[in-house]
Amino acid sequence: MSHTRNLLLAGVVLASTAGLARAEMAATTMTDIDVRSGPGQQYPAIGTATRGSDAVLDGCIEGSRWCRIDVNGMRGWVYAQYLSVEQDGSPVVVQEHSADLGVPVVTYQQTDEMSVGSVAPDVAQPGPNDELIGPVDQVDAITPPETVTTYVESNPVSAVQLQGDVVVGATLPQGVRVRTIPDYQYSYTRINGQQVLVDPGTHRIVYVYN
Repeated sequence: MSHTRNLLLAGVVLASTAGLARAEMAATTMTDIDVRSGPGQQYPAIGTATRGSDAVLDGCIEGSRWCRIDVNGMRGWVYAQYLSVEQDGSPVVVQEHSADLGVPVVTYQQTDEMSVGSVAPDVAQPGPNDELIGPVDQVDAITPPETVTTYVESNPVSAVQLQGDVVVGATLPQGVRVRTIPDYQYSYTRINGQQVLVDPGTHRIVYVYN
């Protein structure tokens, strides 16, 4: 049995409505997103679903932004704000219209097989009350010059903890401070342990250092 399958079996999902008995709900990913083995950033990513991928939405946890999907051969968890579903011929964001769409409600129970130790212990993880990374929009891809990368690495900043996946196009809350880079149009900061370049005008992430 593969390591990935072990991770996927580390928790069980229980339907708390009859919604899962009806026709499958088709969804589409709105950006490149990490698919996680459980409903939280403390769970390992099992893969990445690219923007525009067709997915099957199993359901979402009530009072949470986490939903379980089948996408590109993976079954895992993603944020509802990164999923869209057709409604009256137009795509709508699952997070904003879950009630209108009749998205099934599911619950998740962690078993002892789940190893949270795969998360680096020195990287603080977002808490349930941390601010959420904002909506994802399309931005022009950039490749920073080596001088910028050197400057960012030589001038580290404290990490800001936010809920949500750190992806290109995501909008940071206006309260997040970004630091300017000499002779460069973009600023930078560190989100959930990852250095990112940010458009200071829109506060959108334009590059993620992996």
